[in-house]
Amino acid sequence: MRRVTQVVTAGLAAAAAALAVVPAAGAASGTREVLYVGNNWDGTAHIVDPVTFKTLGRLNIVPDRRRREIEVFTNPVRAGFFLGIRQLVGEGHDQFVDDLFSSRDGRFLYVSRPSFADVVAIDLRTRKIVWRISVDGQRTDHMAISPDGRYLAVSASTARKVHIINTDLGKLVGEFPSGDQPHENNFSADGKLIYHASIGSVFTPLDQPSMDATKGERVFQIVDARTFKVLKRIDMGKKLDEFGEPDMSGAVRPMALSPDEKTLYFQVSFFHGFIEYDLERDRVTRLARLPLSAQAKRTPREGYLLDSAHHGLSMNPEGTKLCAAGTMSDYAAIVNRRTFGYRIAAKGAKPYWSTNSGDGRYCFVSFSGDDAVGVVSYASEKEIARFPVGDHPQRMRIGRIESAAVSNPTPLSLRGLRLSRKRFRSARGGRAVAPPGRRLGRRVGTRVRYRLGGDATVTLRVQRARRARGRLVGGRCVRRRRSNASRRKCTRYRTLRGKVTDRGAQGVNRLRLTGRWRGKRLRRGRYRLIARARDRAGNRSRQARARFRIVRR
Repeated sequence: MRRVTQVVTAGLAAAAAALAVVPAAGAASGTREVLYVGNNWDGTAHIVDPVTFKTLGRLNIVPDRRRREIEVFTNPVRAGFFLGIRQLVGEGHDQFVDDLFSSRDGRFLYVSRPSFADVVAIDLRTRKIVWRISVDGQRTDHMAISPDGRYLAVSASTARKVHIINTDLGKLVGEFPSGDQPHENNFSADGKLIYHASIGSVFTPLDQPSMDATKGERVFQIVDARTFKVLKRIDMGKKLDEFGEPDMSGAVRPMALSPDEKTLYFQVSFFHGFIEYDLERDRVTRLARLPLSAQAKRTPREGYLLDSAHHGLSMNPEGTKLCAAGTMSDYAAIVNRRTFGYRIAAKGAKPYWSTNSGDGRYCFVSFSGDDAVGVVSYASEKEIARFPVGDHPQRMRIGRIESAAVSNPTPLSLRGLRLSRKRFRSARGGRAVAPPGRRLGRRVGTRVRYRLGGDATVTLRVQRARRARGRLVGGRCVRRRRSNASRRKCTRYRTLRGKVTDRGAQGVNRLRLTGRWRGKRLRRGRYRLIARARDRAGNRSRQARARFRIVRR
């Protein structure tokens, strides 16, 4: 992907920083506002300062990946859907982070993980999963969180329903029916209603208007957030037909509500723009048509990314402007709500979501094809900054985090590095790590055991002890010199060329070393095994060490 550079001016950052000292209304003390960016293909989330646009941290959202994949591939049905999601929805990638919200006190992050068909709560202090809920069906999708932070609404894509999760208990407490492929969810400002939409089968190639019926049932719903009773079901395809647009899709994608919640703005499949809908009179009132790029004009419907011409829509707090992500045309536009006049504010590959900053001054746009987030000013209608994130950013949400969790991040832990034998012979043939089931001779090789705090790749290196003893100076073992000859003696090591990597899972891991390195037997002598782990978020553990000796017999 293209390298992205930050373009924030010093004056802007200073002015914004002055505003940041004012805490948000109702915010828990000892917390700060942040932007959470979900990197879907990475399985990570960036924590970003929404004022300076600097990365404060990076979370591993799938610390239990190995365990989940074992569950998946030992169940033929789950395995089939897992691989189907990878190919049909994920463009050849697993989907690990679809949507994410933080708790109001900044202690937890709630994440829907499509490929694992679950929702997890991650403790932002320890970076560990504290509860996990599997949904009905085979995939999770968009979520919404109630204004008081007590309830999550999560779409269960293949089950035609939306689950309600009590975040305090980590339990399912309700559900309501939907159409085919439940998708977008939004709570009303007072928390009494849920606005929901299903989008049908967006991954099929039957995309021409004549084949619209094959996409399944697509409905927009208004739901009582207390009883979970569906109060109203609207077929937007019929409403668009009544408006004079019979060939438009009724699949409601991202949506935005006016401040008084009387007017709904939403994107639909294949349409380059958005629709204005009067919720009181139940009818379409206007269409906002936005431009197509030259490439988009040449692209047939079958080439649209999951049927998304545009995917990402937000409105400023004053209700005067909208921020639209033009997915297939590679731009973000600011649109005047009254006139539908527009300005292309930012350009980048495959913009896939937009969300407002906490103060409503900016619109954040995830350019998933560039692995970056653009910052667009509603006032100037221009991009004022851009910052890099992980692989394929999609959903972004403003939330909170405890200040201590940012200033004292929990490192990835690699502990308990142990060798079953500390004196052993090297094998006559084979690789450095013995494959499962291979028998080694008597007193040949050793078993390695270590414990990880989360799924990570562990790099193993070997160091050989030097014959000449060194001297301990400033906590380091250095070469003996006249000036340090009286210091305490120590063993100096030389790192051998080459390394071995092991894909470790959370918990205890084991492997067998053969006593060979880079295709050759290790010579007799004293050695040291060095292990260090790195997770998907880039977090590194401290080094772990274990000594051993290669012998002849």
